[in-house]
Amino acid sequence: MQFRAAAAILLTLAVPGADWTASRASAAAYQQSGGEWTIGPFVRGRNRSRGMPLHPTPGPRGSFYIDLPQAPGSAHYVTFPHGSLAGKRRIVMRYRVVTAPGVTIVPRSNPALPSMITLYFQRAGDNWSARGPFETFRWYATFATHSPITPGDHIMVAPLNANWTAVMTSSARTQPAAFREALAEADQVGFVLGGGDGYGHGVYATGPARLIVTSFRVE
Repeated sequence: MQFRAAAAILLTLAVPGADWTASRASAAAYQQSGGEWTIGPFVRGRNRSRGMPLHPTPGPRGSFYIDLPQAPGSAHYVTFPHGSLAGKRRIVMRYRVVTAPGVTIVPRSNPALPSMITLYFQRAGDNWSARGPFETFRWYATFATHSPITPGDHIMVAPLNANWTAVMTSSARTQPAAFREALAEADQVGFVLGGGDGYGHGVYATGPARLIVTSFRVE
């Protein structure tokens, strides 16, 4: 069954203009999963994800997917407006990667290094400077990073009491008050793609490649 599903997805990847059709109910579940997902980020009015649509494509049973671009395009952040994470225990994401034969997913900043996918959340009001207090507005579950990004079915689990990493040198252990404040005032939640010189600095694929989020839960 999984082989047939993968083969069907690869077939759609190989056909220009082909789409993974979602039912009306699936599209509704996609919206209800936590608001509208966005492919970004937007920093000073510019979207860092080049060659990508603004939103992922909804799929069956509340899933969604993005087709990874080829160079010079790149995909960076995929997030939705969740709101406060106060009282939550963990973030769990199940995903599938399907590629055409021989295709690899590589970091935009250094294709010789492994690609990465990491769970993520961002405090409301971030100015993207990473300076002063804003160094602790973006948090990455680096302890649960998957690297490299490879074909197959995967699950990432990130407890919210673990040692998350901020933008530069801070962590949940070295800056516990800032981490608690970020949880309480969280806005965007999702995952980032990168490798090379940064967890969210983008990836591209050397050929047809699709990343399918089959389940994303904040528990």
